[in-house]
Amino acid sequence: MKVLLINGSPKKDGCTYTALCEVAGALEKNGIQTEIVHIGAQPISGCIACGRCRKNNKDCVIDDVVNEIAKKAMDFDGFVFGSPVYYAAASGSLTSFMDRFFYAHGKYLRGKPASAIVSCRRAGSSSSIDQINKYFSISQMPIVTSQYWNMVHGNTPDEVKKDLEGMQTMRVLGNNVAWLLKCIDAGSNAGIEMPEMESRIWTNYIR
Repeated sequence: MKVLLINGSPKKDGCTYTALCEVAGALEKNGIQTEIVHIGAQPISGCIACGRCRKNNKDCVIDDVVNEIAKKAMDFDGFVFGSPVYYAAASGSLTSFMDRFFYAHGKYLRGKPASAIVSCRRAGSSSSIDQINKYFSISQMPIVTSQYWNMVHGNTPDEVKKDLEGMQTMRVLGNNVAWLLKCIDAGSNAGIEMPEMESRIWTNYIR
């Protein structure tokens, strides 16, 4: 079993990475393989609403890091998305990444556990977690929680490491992700299958 951890910060080895490493360490101790990928510091375009990914059942027409990571993601069993807090929200780069990633590929992620972690200097963390979690809930992905909201505080990696409660929250999260993955695997081996999907009904508010 493998978990992909996505670093949505422009800083490759910053505070968000420090928190993700703590989650990854707990997963590895539970026998779960991990990989941390960085979306980079280059601009990521938002969705241009062309619809070609849905129409042709293909990758996003904007061929960049979104498609690159999406190809990798299909081989993973669970996900952790990490972001710094910018104006009480996830980073603009991660938001653009997730808009396109989930619109084009969300249907392939159904049933795979996911979690959001955020790093902030002081505040805005809860709203950022809520924003990221919405991508999981609309894609029918089980959302994994910890003993507190999945956040760390600090302005540098060294300060984050001094947030002992935050770092413990990351370890508990890693343990919980590993446990749920093993539960899903045991259920699958026992013959428990995913619920059958109904044909999607679309109802607009204005008629």
